Amino acid sequence: MSVKRLLPLLVVLALVGVACGGKDDPAISAGSAAGHNAADVTFAKSMVPHHKQAVEMADMAIAKASDPKVKDLATRIKQAQGPEITTMKGWLADWGESAAGGHNSGDMEMGGSGMMSAQEMGDLEKSSGAGFDRMFLTMMIRHHEGAVEMATTESKDGKFEPAKALAQQISSAQKAEIAEMTALLETAK
Repeated sequence: MSVKRLLPLLVVLALVGVACGGKDDPAISAGSAAGHNAADVTFAKSMVPHHKQAVEMADMAIAKASDPKVKDLATRIKQAQGPEITTMKGWLADWGESAAGGHNSGDMEMGGSGMMSAQEMGDLEKSSGAGFDRMFLTMMIRHHEGAVEMATTESKDGKFEPAKALAQQISSAQKAEIAEMTALLETAK
């Protein structure tokens, strides 16, 4: 997700906040109990480490992929998910929540997260050439499918409109990237 795509939504929400009583209005304030719910917190706390792992995988692909299309995709994943991490950490800080939590690989609250194990990350790091490309694409498809599941849960159960909007954007972008990776995987065989 690009910050440019989220910026208009944030501007509108800020203007609505000013028109409806400003920052102290509990319906608008990001930090108020009325502004978010447990699903929003779970989404942000789970998606931050999930995105961090995607960025780590993307960094590997930028350095090691043999197919320039895989390198390009990895660059776009990193460019989208880095700012999203910053946004979600900001929400957690506003809500008085720590971005650090007990969400380790394979131990995500939302289940079906698509996180890679330490062993899988090590195997990816050790691979090279076309084998690396296939492994990266296969793992990132699974990783993205987990993000789409978490985004779907946030869209359904969340209350904080910016988080719900981000979830929708993550879902749309990652579904498109899954299709792109599936096509790349077919040509990498």
